[in-house]
Amino acid sequence: SEIWHEALHHYVGILPLNLPDSFSKVCRTTVESGLDVFAHNVETVESLTPFVRDRRANYRQTMSVLKAAKEVNPDIVTKSSIMLGLGETDQQVRQTMADLRAAGVDCVTLGQYMQPTKRHLKVVEYVTPAQFKHWESVGGEMGFLYTASGPLVRSSYKAGEFFISSILKKRKASM
Repeated sequence: SEIWHEALHHYVGILPLNLPDSFSKVCRTTVESGLDVFAHNVETVESLTPFVRDRRANYRQTMSVLKAAKEVNPDIVTKSSIMLGLGETDQQVRQTMADLRAAGVDCVTLGQYMQPTKRHLKVVEYVTPAQFKHWESVGGEMGFLYTASGPLVRSSYKAGEFFISSILKKRKASM
């Protein structure tokens, strides 16, 4: 029908809040609704989570939510984002990416943390373009469908949205 044809040109995604339980009824209902993209940002490496994220957020909880979304709907595209420059080590970034893949995450973005105000955490390191390129390569090696990595990359990075959109169009066309 005309609506279905038009739907091939759009997709629906969500970036849920950090909810108190691992995979709330709201998340389950949302994933079961036919949603195309489920994004839940890990934000940083595990050891920095208590200092970087809201106290209600938890690294393991985020991994659990992402894994549960994929288990409920294996066809959903899952994505997450990591900020760099907060004092994380290369090994910690690699482990975070490995944890995301183990949770079934399809797409990952890595960007430079920028201190929004003087009341926020200070930037510990400005990551070089070469380092960002390295993480993009690592993402490909780990099996992410898409990895965007650069100083200005954010969770809704446009190139990633285009890539995800093309994946979804192919899936919808084959239905």
